Amino acid sequence: MGRNITRLGVVFVAGMLLLSGGACARTETPAGEVPAPVALPEDLPTAVTPSGSPLPDDVTATPKAVESMGAAPKASTSASPSASAKPKAKPKRSAPAPRKVPKPPTETELPPQPPKPPAGDCKPSYQGDQASRAQVKAALTKAAGRTYWPTSAPDISIPLPLIKATAWQESGWQSNIVACDKGIGLMQVMPDTATWMNQRFGQNYDVWDHQDNAYLGATYLAWLTKYIGDMYFDADYRLDADLCTPGVLDSCLLNAVIAAYNFGHGAVAAPEQPLKIPNPNYVRNVRALMTECVCLGY
Repeated sequence: MGRNITRLGVVFVAGMLLLSGGACARTETPAGEVPAPVALPEDLPTAVTPSGSPLPDDVTATPKAVESMGAAPKASTSASPSASAKPKAKPKRSAPAPRKVPKPPTETELPPQPPKPPAGDCKPSYQGDQASRAQVKAALTKAAGRTYWPTSAPDISIPLPLIKATAWQESGWQSNIVACDKGIGLMQVMPDTATWMNQRFGQNYDVWDHQDNAYLGATYLAWLTKYIGDMYFDADYRLDADLCTPGVLDSCLLNAVIAAYNFGHGAVAAPEQPLKIPNPNYVRNVRALMTECVCLGY
């Protein structure tokens, strides 16, 4: 009976110990609720505070936390198909080819034809004061910024490089030069042409004034753009060099307008006749000056 009591006591004490150990185990947080430590790669960007200062070394952040503060995750080492692909070529701008048989001209009031070439021994003269390069640049820039057909063709614009190059080809930017054929000033405007342009557009430009001379020259370029553009290019008035086919001078409106400024509209655009470029050297010179002229740096 005593041994049994003793044995029962031992069993009782052992049971209490077991119960005590189980209670201690339940006081800890279950394993499933313990946040698993995040193993950050060595090259993870340093975490920063919103003010931009680095966080203490003992503070770690998950990748999402770093990205939320503005740090970009490391790019993948494997190139994506889009990254390795070559960029698509920019589509080339296109323009209608000149009509073989032009439309009837919409402009019926035509400027006078240029005079015959002067004698070879003639030398130009000068009248009045010469405008400075800065004054000439300002005058040509203002002329390029104007709208010459505000009602019927407001999208016509004369590129500044074209005006600068034409003035350099015609006069070397000399505002007071008078050529042997009576061309005057920067744009070498003929007196009869100046009178016609003033009447046609209701202006009163003075051909001897360097600013008005630039306006008259640009106005004539604009008139030629509409006249030839309507006849041969279906009212596409773009004077862009990248619309011209290399080596084919009669392929674009720009070359035709340059040619007509020098030789007159009738030598380039004639009813029922294909477009002509009778002065290829002049056109090539002006086209080259549009990109290479020293005047472009003034």
